[in-house]
Amino acid sequence: MAPSALPVGDPVPADGRLPLASVDSSTDFGVYVHVPFCRVRCGYCDFNTYTAEELRGVRRDDYPGSVAAEVALAASVLGELGPLRRAATVFFGGGTPTLLAAEALAGMLDDVRDAFGLEDGAEVTVEANPDTVTPELAERLAAAGVTRLSIGMQSAVPEVLAILDRTHDPENVATAVRSARAAGLDVSLDLIYGAPGETLAQWRTSVETALELGTDHLSAYALIVEEGTPLHRRIRRGELALPDDDLQADMYELVDDLAEAAGLGWYEVSNWARDEARRSRHNLAYWRGTDWWGFGPGAHSHVGGVRWWNVKHPAAYAQRLAAGSSPAAAREIPDAEAARLERVLLGSRIREGLALAELPADSRRAVAPLIADGLVDPGAAFGGRIVLTRRGRLLADAVVRALAV
Repeated sequence: MAPSALPVGDPVPADGRLPLASVDSSTDFGVYVHVPFCRVRCGYCDFNTYTAEELRGVRRDDYPGSVAAEVALAASVLGELGPLRRAATVFFGGGTPTLLAAEALAGMLDDVRDAFGLEDGAEVTVEANPDTVTPELAERLAAAGVTRLSIGMQSAVPEVLAILDRTHDPENVATAVRSARAAGLDVSLDLIYGAPGETLAQWRTSVETALELGTDHLSAYALIVEEGTPLHRRIRRGELALPDDDLQADMYELVDDLAEAAGLGWYEVSNWARDEARRSRHNLAYWRGTDWWGFGPGAHSHVGGVRWWNVKHPAAYAQRLAAGSSPAAAREIPDAEAARLERVLLGSRIREGLALAELPADSRRAVAPLIADGLVDPGAAFGGRIVLTRRGRLLADAVVRALAV
């Protein structure tokens, strides 16, 4: 299966130079490092990831060197626009970053630190498969400056994990959490709900298991069946049933109830945290539209209103950098209308909400009906912000459509 196609955009010069006179030095700067390796591709996955069989001619051991070359390129490009900003957040995602040795991850973090510096108290997150987390790995990551481990739990029910083609041992989630805790790392657990055949009782088991482990942060995402994935083909052949929308809504309400009862408050439609300090600052930067550079094949970046994305395959990515060229495939500068619509889409998803003043008059007229329908919090609206109720979170797309007129 080939991962989803990249968008179409404008060409990028070989030196990667950005069409900007300057950037806002007061805006936070984040770093994303994509590690595109997986042992097995999960049946629902549409991310830019590759198993060993799909990477003939590409060595994992060479990957940190390619990332180092892009880090150097980024420092050169951004240095032409003004003083380099220290990274407020660094996020190693994938794929499975912990398929690389801890020393390789530490080395890539050192490259970022050497090129840009890290802000005091910077948030540094590494995503991990539960089966790859050992006490030694957690200790080495913490010693390197990692502050947070995001563990792909997905479910506590073996039958559900099998439907999702997840191969980890569910018992190892607790081991991974203990290892992270012992190393002094914050812990986030990721769950997926609405797998074909999953019951509400099974979902309750997964959520309660995650909360009983004392996680600092919980992400819960509704399963989306992406066209072209093995899961999509199984559903098309009639082997599995499509996830039920009403059941997924019940599952969302259940995780919201259980998380709140355990002391985790929602701060984005699909994310809950024990307190403000445990929120994912990196992901909040995306939702708030600040700047970040994404390193790695298929990674996306955003600086000063310019968006670009890298070539997808690790071999093409490495070849471009080895030749001294930018790995960017294309870029775009959204116009004012596109930027406004994106602001509505992203800003309405977070608990702090969207300032009414950011909406044009036609959009503001849609707020009263949204309040009447129970989708927008009336108290927040009277205070000048659009904040979704729980019903609004379930129907967030409808809210965005109403406000995006």
